[in-house]
Amino acid sequence: MSRSRQPPLVTGISPNEGIPWTKVTIRGENLGTGPTDLIGLTICGHNCLLTAEWMSASKIVCRVGQAKNDKGDIIVTTKSGGRGTSTVSFKLLRPEKIGILDQSAVWVDEMNYYDMRTDRNKGIPPLSLRPANPLGIEIEKSKFSQKDLEMLFHGMSADFTSENFSAAWYLIENHSNTSFEQLKMAVTNLKRQANKKSEGSLAYVKGGLSTFFEAQDALSAIHQKLEADGTEKVEGSMTQKLENVLNRASNTADTLFQEVLGRKDKADSTRNALNVLQRFKFLFNLPLNIERNIQKGDYDVVINDYEKAKSLFGKTEVQVFKKYYAEVETRIEALRELLLDKLLETPSTLHDQKRYIRYLSDLHAPGDPAWQCIGAQHKWILQLMHSCKEGFVKELKGNPGLHSPMLDLDNDTRPSVLGHLSQTASLKRGSSFQSGRDDTWRYKTPHRVAFVEKLTKLVLSQLPNFWKLWISYVNGSLFSETAEKSGQIERSKNVRQRQNDFKKMIQEVMHSLVKLTRGALLPLSIRDGEAKQYGGWELKCELSGQWLAHAIQTVRLTHESLTALEIPNDLLQTIQDLILDLRVRCIMVTLQHTAEEIKRLAEKEDWVVDNEGLTSLPCQFEQCIVCSLQSLKGVLECKPGEASVFQQPKTQEEVCQLSINIMQVFIYCLEQLSTKPDADIDTTHLSVDVSSPDLFGSIHEDFSLTSEQRLLIVLSNCCYLERHTFLNIAEHFEKHNFQGIEKITQVSMASLKELDQRLFENYIELKADPIVGSLEPGIYAGYFDWKDCLPPTGLKRKQRSRQYCAGGGSIAFSLNQDGVRNYLKEALVNIIAVHAEVFTISKELVPRVLSKVIEAVSEELSRLMQCVSSFSKNGALQARLEICALRDTVAVYLTPESKSSFKQALEALPQLSSGADKKLLEELLNKFKSSMHLQLTCFQAASSTMMKT
Repeated sequence: MSRSRQPPLVTGISPNEGIPWTKVTIRGENLGTGPTDLIGLTICGHNCLLTAEWMSASKIVCRVGQAKNDKGDIIVTTKSGGRGTSTVSFKLLRPEKIGILDQSAVWVDEMNYYDMRTDRNKGIPPLSLRPANPLGIEIEKSKFSQKDLEMLFHGMSADFTSENFSAAWYLIENHSNTSFEQLKMAVTNLKRQANKKSEGSLAYVKGGLSTFFEAQDALSAIHQKLEADGTEKVEGSMTQKLENVLNRASNTADTLFQEVLGRKDKADSTRNALNVLQRFKFLFNLPLNIERNIQKGDYDVVINDYEKAKSLFGKTEVQVFKKYYAEVETRIEALRELLLDKLLETPSTLHDQKRYIRYLSDLHAPGDPAWQCIGAQHKWILQLMHSCKEGFVKELKGNPGLHSPMLDLDNDTRPSVLGHLSQTASLKRGSSFQSGRDDTWRYKTPHRVAFVEKLTKLVLSQLPNFWKLWISYVNGSLFSETAEKSGQIERSKNVRQRQNDFKKMIQEVMHSLVKLTRGALLPLSIRDGEAKQYGGWELKCELSGQWLAHAIQTVRLTHESLTALEIPNDLLQTIQDLILDLRVRCIMVTLQHTAEEIKRLAEKEDWVVDNEGLTSLPCQFEQCIVCSLQSLKGVLECKPGEASVFQQPKTQEEVCQLSINIMQVFIYCLEQLSTKPDADIDTTHLSVDVSSPDLFGSIHEDFSLTSEQRLLIVLSNCCYLERHTFLNIAEHFEKHNFQGIEKITQVSMASLKELDQRLFENYIELKADPIVGSLEPGIYAGYFDWKDCLPPTGLKRKQRSRQYCAGGGSIAFSLNQDGVRNYLKEALVNIIAVHAEVFTISKELVPRVLSKVIEAVSEELSRLMQCVSSFSKNGALQARLEICALRDTVAVYLTPESKSSFKQALEALPQLSSGADKKLLEELLNKFKSSMHLQLTCFQAASSTMMKT
């Protein structure tokens, strides 16, 4: 079965050389589809999979380990592609050896030394005991680099104890600046040392020649006599006699010296015992010394003594030594247990943990103490996190009187963060928009926010040491050299399992951190089964958007700190998801609170109108939204690695709907203000705005407003909202990358226009209906009849009277000097009053209002004219005069509808037959305009203004 992918190919490594544990970046092709696909990585024959971090299919980052080969390939093995190949190689550099007393900027392995305390040489070969300066002259180190000398004398060495010793290399390295005279002295010293060795051996031989010859002669004489006597052992032979003589001499000697020799043997035994006690007092005193040093904490001394005793008596067969060595092992086992207890004790510093692990490794403790310490620290961190939550919840339940659980942070060590929060939380919305709540809320932190701060601070104080302990465990720096060698094979078998287990530990810590934070800030995001473990908060009130933003900043700083530890991104993804959910929630809460604040704007309406006919309400509305969006600036901003808060369509829709709700809430406030009864209006704060023209003194005469005036003010505000405020708010939404701005604007504009039209129709109905209703009674006042009426001559006195049988009496009516009857003048005066009222509030509303009023009047006038069955000549002239007088007076406000109505009214009248009638009509119209010049000035001013614009 063929693989679906090509084998891995390594085409580059950076850097391409370095000492062990150098961090390198491997680049190539087909390096795996993910972290789980990578199953093997070797550099120079050393397995580097433990430190490998898969970045992409073309990039892997790892650390080079200890390797036997100085130079080798980089081999990557994946599940999908199998074992790969390499086109590049890595050169492993060996650290330069530095003497004990030489200064060095790096840690080097010290050379074996002669232990004066134990009087033993630790593994030094006999040749190494030679003098350090064989020439006997002062050594002067040269400035030549070691690499250059190695290249010059390839395969040779400057160590005079080596088989490949090079005298030239030694002289260049140690005596490059030595004078010729000193070199002559060195030659003389070498000759003298050689002569001493040769002369010593020859003198020893010469001194023993005489003794050797005498012994030789005596043995030769004995040999000759024995040959003459015979070699057989027979009775009476010389040999037999000699043996008998020697036996008797021996027995006699034993009899004479038996007591002396017995005392001597006893003294020798005692002396030997004392010598043994003196010679091996180290072993006999060791158990007591171990106990004393353990009590003092001198564990290094104990370990050194144990190593010495183990090397000397570990395999002894002497019963006394075995007994005392067993006591030593008992003490050491107790020390192992003590150190393990101290290692697993929490809390403890990273320095102490490393120290105890090194002690245990030097004592060859069973198992893996370092891994046990990692497991204990993991459980301790989880316990601290849950204890932190329980402590806050218990404190919260212990103070049930707090409506909003708070913590006084006067003694907190983070004033800068809270200071920044108080600045961002205080929304400056003008004097008319200041909240009536106590400002002390800025200096207190809710329990849940304080818990998140404490929780993240706790994790950041514990997790770095936990991570560093793992890194030290991986690279072997926790163990001594001997312990490393003894445990290397065992750990290499479990390294993959250890790596997976530690990854699960980190995931569990991240999981607990995220779940505890969600339980405090986003309780609805955790499952019911986890509510007891991670929740338990009494949610009496919801956190504000400002505190959620502060919590987001805290979690972001935590994520940045954990990223700086080089923890893989896949382990921190849950924190990124938490930050995204917190950002979405913060936006929702802020927009909801903004809608609540906008609801209260109606209470702050002061009804003071400026030159443009506006109150401060639209500006307060815009400022409120701008401040809310400004408070969300940091939340909406995407930090490195964060996703956009609007990436989910559901979030876009919810934010769009909340934004629309904010706009509609304000529109509803306007509607409430326009329909509020007069008794509910607070006029104690009203003041005269000197910048507003008040032609008739009606609006501020008694510092109270009528319902019609409030309608006009709201209409003026609606016009301003449509032309400016809503467009500005849309720009602010777009600036902060909100989605669905077009929909927000369209829906808001539609609602605003609907309210504007409804309020406008209400105002027109209030103003136009009385005027329209007065036309018909005014036209037919005094039993006026279009069929029988006097001509509109324009005389001042009473001209004529008639009897109307239907009335049963005589009714007299008179015409004004201009021929226009009073009902029309009264209608004009009422229209002028409407003009004055609207003009006082807003000049821009005048054309719109008067056009509608005139449309209603013209329509009613047209209907009344069309209802007349017939006109007399005078009646037709009178009707044409009044219609033309009204039309010409309000000509500037005529619309196509009103023009059509006036046209229909004139068409319903008989045409003027003679030129005299037309001339009379023109004269009367001029007289009317002249007599009412003062009243009609407002229409002329409006005409000139509209011409200019």
